[in-house]
Amino acid sequence: MSDVPAQNYTEKEKYRIFDQEFMPHINSMYNFAYRLTVDEDEAKDLVQDTYLKAFRFITSFQKGTNAKAWLFRILKNSFINDYRKKSKEPAKVDYQEVETFYNSDEADADNITVDLRVESVQEMIGDEVANALNSLAVDFRTVIILCDIEGFTYEEMAKILDIPIGTVRSRLHRARNLLKEKLKTYAKTMGYGD
Repeated sequence: MSDVPAQNYTEKEKYRIFDQEFMPHINSMYNFAYRLTVDEDEAKDLVQDTYLKAFRFITSFQKGTNAKAWLFRILKNSFINDYRKKSKEPAKVDYQEVETFYNSDEADADNITVDLRVESVQEMIGDEVANALNSLAVDFRTVIILCDIEGFTYEEMAKILDIPIGTVRSRLHRARNLLKEKLKTYAKTMGYGD
């Protein structure tokens, strides 16, 4: 998983590292996964997959280094691998689930497409900002999330994303400009000038 030589941890040390260094970051991991996937179930699966891989490859983690950045890198790589795999698959629809919902009492003809995951993100950062952020390409959305929401340094982002620091800076600059452009009309309605 990395260029670090394998560490010789005892089973007890592995569990201690997992509990004390990895588990405290589970909420940040979920938030990052959710912002990437914009789906609760996919985010939970991605976090679970990340923690399974983290434990499986724990011997490549070096104690005293940034556990959060190490976990974010695993999560980001898992997301990209899943994204590539899904983009090659044809779309799947569970017609039984659709029919069951439309025939249920819960189906409201006026508001049939309510998306609760969007509502929960909107509560955190506002409708327009959430929609603008979610409309960005994954590479741009990722750098905004890592820097402006999670607070990683450029150096940490470069390691997580496995790209040069100059690319991090330019991608972040472009992402912020794209987001700014998408939010220009909203800013004017809120009383902000150019």
